[in-house]
Amino acid sequence: MSDLVFGPATGVGSMPGGDAREAAKTVTGTFEDFPYLAELPARGPGADMIGRTAGLLVEVYARVEPSGWRIGDRPGMDTRRARSWLGEDLDALEEYTQGYEGPLKVQAVGPWTLAAALELKNGEAALSDAGACRDLAGSLAEGLVRHLEDVRRRVPGAAPVLQLDEPSLTAVLRGQIKSASGYRTHRAVDRQIVEATLRSVMEAAGVPVVVHSCAPDVPFALLRRAGVAGVSFDFGLLTERDEDAIGEAVEGGTKLFAGVVPSTDAALSDPASNVSSVRTLWRRLGLNPGSLAESVVVTPSCGLAGASPAYARKALAHCVTAARSLADNPE
Repeated sequence: MSDLVFGPATGVGSMPGGDAREAAKTVTGTFEDFPYLAELPARGPGADMIGRTAGLLVEVYARVEPSGWRIGDRPGMDTRRARSWLGEDLDALEEYTQGYEGPLKVQAVGPWTLAAALELKNGEAALSDAGACRDLAGSLAEGLVRHLEDVRRRVPGAAPVLQLDEPSLTAVLRGQIKSASGYRTHRAVDRQIVEATLRSVMEAAGVPVVVHSCAPDVPFALLRRAGVAGVSFDFGLLTERDEDAIGEAVEGGTKLFAGVVPSTDAALSDPASNVSSVRTLWRRLGLNPGSLAESVVVTPSCGLAGASPAYARKALAHCVTAARSLADNPE
């Protein structure tokens, strides 16, 4: 995987507001080497991460209930709305990527966070039913293949990169996903099953896959075994116990999408200071400073949906400047 070429910086996915053209203009204007398909959850159900991905599923449909998204028998208004929002976002991206050639990132919820969030007809999470989890993963894989085909058609020069958002992955592995009643938790899923399912979805997609989680305790080793091209995470949540796994990942060619710029409104310091912790980690692990720029993609710590529009624009530009600092001064 070390020969994969990504841009030096990109965003995580979500942006504030509801104007698809404005978001696409901002993203493509900021990340000339690694743009992404912006998500605008402020528009409402169907533009949120779960609803958006539910709209990609093949022969599996979901609708909004008071408790969340629930699997249904047929496509309804909520499915149509999700597909409409995605179509609008793709139209805007297509408009602002005329003539673009290079990596282009699109995001979708991964199979385990989706299984933890989508409810079965009885109100329990799909995670509670092993067969439902398999069916959901298969439907997701097929939907992602179609989605990526659409992206290639719209942006012929793009080399698609798929980001699977898995913020619930660690909770799934630890048996921390609550039942519908809230009084118990669903049983932990076997790590080999989690790994195999992720691998099957990634293999079906047929493009480089980055798994994103801005939750603590990202399972770096499991993701590396599953075959990810990169891991996207909140750098500020790393602990000492993560370091060995990170070192192994880097040496194995896995890219680190390091979330070092705050994702909600904050005073932005000198960009070089945002990546100083990355340099410190490199030294502590004894990694070659010259590998920093090729191993790390600089991002915000998470999505920017909760930021003000002005701050979101500044944060994305800050990522680009911080990445340049990392390349110019790796030590």
